[in-house]
Amino acid sequence: MSVVDSCIIGEGPAGVTAALYLARSGASVHLVEQMTTGGQILQTAELENYPGHPKGIKGYELADLFAAHLEGLSTLTRSTASVSHVEGQAGNFTVTMSNGKSITAKTVVVATGAKHRKLGLAREDELTGHGVSYCALCDGNFFRGRKVAVVGGGNAALEESLYLANIVDTIHLIHRRGEFRARKEYQDRILAMPNKVILHLDSAVTDLHGDSDLESVTVTNLKTKASETIPVEGLFVYVGFEPVTSFLPQDIAKDSAGFLVTDTEMRTSIPGIFAAGDIRSKLCRQVITAAGDGATAAQAAFVFLEQLPH
Repeated sequence: MSVVDSCIIGEGPAGVTAALYLARSGASVHLVEQMTTGGQILQTAELENYPGHPKGIKGYELADLFAAHLEGLSTLTRSTASVSHVEGQAGNFTVTMSNGKSITAKTVVVATGAKHRKLGLAREDELTGHGVSYCALCDGNFFRGRKVAVVGGGNAALEESLYLANIVDTIHLIHRRGEFRARKEYQDRILAMPNKVILHLDSAVTDLHGDSDLESVTVTNLKTKASETIPVEGLFVYVGFEPVTSFLPQDIAKDSAGFLVTDTEMRTSIPGIFAAGDIRSKLCRQVITAAGDGATAAQAAFVFLEQLPH
């Protein structure tokens, strides 16, 4: 395959925007995505704070619009695969994919985002898909009319609890702190349904029970150390994210949590490699900020390309 100006890894909001901006500027772009367009917005029931959609928009609807915006770009090519490693230097990077093929690119834009962090409990992996889930939108309907638990105290945990409240019988909302970190409007809505959502604050799930499928969880109060076993058939976990960076050079700069450190122009510590979206070390991880990162990364990559020897 010939050398492309930029290989963009990831097709969520950041990757889509970077691809759109670079391709429209005339740069040759190869976009690599292991699943489909949209990234984590495909796991979001509805976005209520994306500008231009005052009545909200379904996650899958926005993903479809993103995909449509990439159609017809003549300088854009794509691969459906994950990336195993990136090596090389500015002007001559090799991006090797899981299918054994590789792309040679002058620049790389990393927009692989982050994956859900697990609780680290025994049998968690075994019971994933058998009661344990990290996506209420994907799996919530399997638990219609049943009792479930949600772990977490941020926006994702409360937002997904509100979604599940329309489907399940009862939600046990478990958070290791004494107060939630989520937006106040989410907290107010949760507190307004005490018969639907049972709160377990200062608590953590410490054990999972069930043979082939989840049947109950042990919840331990972190202050009193008292434990109780709660019958639930579903457990939805929202305790943060881990950045997807294992394919990158080991010496690329990261923060203490493993997210990529960039400057304001999305440049990483390795010249020619840019990062955009949730993969970055930053305060706010939202669709709108990911798209902004993608636009900035694209512009910075285009300027970088112009400065390379021709």
